Amino acid sequence: MSNPWALPAIVLVTLVTLVIGVYGLRFARTTSDFLVASRSVSPTWNAAAIGGEYLSAASFLGVAGLVLSFGLDVLWYPIGFAAGYLALLLFVAGPLRRSGAFTLPDFCELRLGSRRLRRLVTAFVVFIGWLYLLPQLQGAGLTLRTVTGAPYWVGVLLVSGVVTGGVALGGMRSITFVQAFQYWLKLTALALPVAFLLLHWRADGAPALVGPKSPVGADWLLPGGADHSGQGLFGTYSLLIATFLGTMGLPHVLVRFYTNPDGRAARRTTLGVLALVGFFYLFPTVYGLLGRIYTPGLAKPDSVVLVLPGAVVGAGPLGQFLGALVAAGAFAAFLSTSSGLLTSVAGVLSTDVLGRGSVRDFRLSALVGGLLPCGMALAVADLDVSRVVGLAFAVAAATFCPLLLLGIWWRGLTDVGAAAGMLSGGGAAAGAVILTVLGHAGHGWWAVLITQPAAWTVPLAFFVMITVSLATRRRIPTTVGRTLLRLHAPDALRL
Repeated sequence: MSNPWALPAIVLVTLVTLVIGVYGLRFARTTSDFLVASRSVSPTWNAAAIGGEYLSAASFLGVAGLVLSFGLDVLWYPIGFAAGYLALLLFVAGPLRRSGAFTLPDFCELRLGSRRLRRLVTAFVVFIGWLYLLPQLQGAGLTLRTVTGAPYWVGVLLVSGVVTGGVALGGMRSITFVQAFQYWLKLTALALPVAFLLLHWRADGAPALVGPKSPVGADWLLPGGADHSGQGLFGTYSLLIATFLGTMGLPHVLVRFYTNPDGRAARRTTLGVLALVGFFYLFPTVYGLLGRIYTPGLAKPDSVVLVLPGAVVGAGPLGQFLGALVAAGAFAAFLSTSSGLLTSVAGVLSTDVLGRGSVRDFRLSALVGGLLPCGMALAVADLDVSRVVGLAFAVAAATFCPLLLLGIWWRGLTDVGAAAGMLSGGGAAAGAVILTVLGHAGHGWWAVLITQPAAWTVPLAFFVMITVSLATRRRIPTTVGRTLLRLHAPDALRL
């Protein structure tokens, strides 16, 4: 598909992103500005910014593609993506902000007093960040190729360059403005075309869905395939565990809660995110369902959002305008999520690997942190966007979710127990990711266990973390009482 309006729309989004980023430079001066925006972001701005970075290629393109391919079964994806913020609200947001940390490794050292554990946490932050960046860059290449006919590598390099430059120059302070704007752009880019698509669907007599039927009624509670086999059920519930608990462990999401003024503001931010994210996911679902009518058998299901306006409305000016709007929104998704991911990676690299947290260290880390995922995206062009994102969630669920929950709510956690749990659960999940990406997942139950590992790696991480901590009680920090009081004391009492 070649849309003459698509490239100008993408260029306009890129230019606006750069202009907003340059505007944010006026407020980015100190290390605190670059890492946590000086902890001065209001709940309203922060909720929009989190929505902007969280709604990634998997949300904008992948969910619709999955609904096109598999029907209502895969609505568990957006349910898990959105519901994870409920767990964040109840268990993590407030205490994490009250810790006063700048990064996730900072929090771990504050709570458990171990430099070795800090280095392990840094390694997992970088691994998850790079794994999550890969499908964003891949989606950018796919989008530009679909709507303009440009080579795949052009989109990859364009997003990599814009994101790396923006993060290196402005850090968290600048990226906050960019991501808040891009949430509303993405929402508009999906919602406006949906209105026209539904009008045409009604004008066509509201044709029924084509292709494999999806379960309805009570059967929807038994996802995983028409026969509801044990493997399908296990894979679906494993996916739910990964998306629900993985949200608590995504470094680029967690770092945004450090930017709130206090714990109360962090909780209000989470409520706002629940509303914004839940509303957004209505629209990719509609695209997927309409795609089953108008574009069945699409070779690249992830591109249904991009091609559907032209397929339904036609190749006239209106269809081209709607297609260009969707392309602009898709590009905004790649830019905003990639910016958040690279900010979290650069933050830990600048404080724990390449320097001591200065502005210069952060900028160097942003450049280094953007190179590897760019090279990987250029080398691997055929991965399923949503599947790779789901694997990143699985690793986060098996590492930082148990670490945060036990670290915040259980005084018995030790540094040795935390490290053992992360290495066992997180290491197993990371190994499953590598096998899946390399195409060695196997068949039958083995394939399900590898491609959807959260159902066994998360319990493994919790079990090992608790068991080893109980066996190493003498390593409980002597300051644990003071630290937990700091995490849980009401903000008014702290002031």
